[in-house]
Amino acid sequence: MTLPAFVKIVEVSPRDGLQNEKNIVPTDIKIDFINQLSETGLSVIEATSFVSPKWIPQLADHTEVFKSIKKHQNISYPVLVPNLQGFNEALAAGVKEVAVFTTPSETFSKKNTNSTVQESLDNIKQVTDAAKKHHIPVRAYLSCVLGCPFEGDIAPKAVTDLAMTLLDFGCYEISLGDTIGVGTPGSTKKLLDVFLKKIPEKQTAVHFHDTYGQALVNIYVALEYGISVIDSSVAGIGGCPYAKGATGNVATEKVVYMLNGLGIKTGIDLNMLIKVSRFITQRLPKLSDQK
Repeated sequence: MTLPAFVKIVEVSPRDGLQNEKNIVPTDIKIDFINQLSETGLSVIEATSFVSPKWIPQLADHTEVFKSIKKHQNISYPVLVPNLQGFNEALAAGVKEVAVFTTPSETFSKKNTNSTVQESLDNIKQVTDAAKKHHIPVRAYLSCVLGCPFEGDIAPKAVTDLAMTLLDFGCYEISLGDTIGVGTPGSTKKLLDVFLKKIPEKQTAVHFHDTYGQALVNIYVALEYGISVIDSSVAGIGGCPYAKGATGNVATEKVVYMLNGLGIKTGIDLNMLIKVSRFITQRLPKLSDQK
């Protein structure tokens, strides 16, 4: 198997990283954080989520953050939207790309969003229909693809069938999320063996959490299968509230370091990335206390 010559990193720290922080991060810090990330060579930075403040108080400042960041022409700043209302708010703020999310696990869906999988698909269909009218690209996240804290193992076919539905809706890419970080190279291979028979690798991304230290080896497996889009979070910030002790997303600087060592280009300046990592960890007490 030939490894990709170039990998696109989707930086999720401003949204997926910060959303689980208990202490509210000041809006000006978030804006500064994203502006610094924009100087590292990243081409995609997920800025925030247009979700109700009732559910995620941390991201209540989504409109102000998105409108205030300095946007570079060669960088995409997608936002997560849970439903049509969130999409409309994002559209009003000038968003040019959105992401949606669901999961093959009925129990996780009910715990996480208080909706069934079908209800989440109904919401996504409303978003994708509206997005087409406004020529807004839609990316899709699938959570718990390698294991659920409530249902255990997830069948690769269930993940694949759900992804096919999302592509039919008009989503341009499916990000496979190991939300609780239980995946291993073995389970990753089993999933991709089934998934990539139906879904092109060019429309597939991976989003690994590092709960058991398996994220980098799982990413390497994905690279062997030709997948060239990787989600990650500076400093590894962000975790899953349903996985006790979860260490969060895989750190972008670790991913870039590994890719550099493999001779795979990313366009990212690792030294600048490390500086941004230090910047945000110094402003998150929980993380700073662990150093």
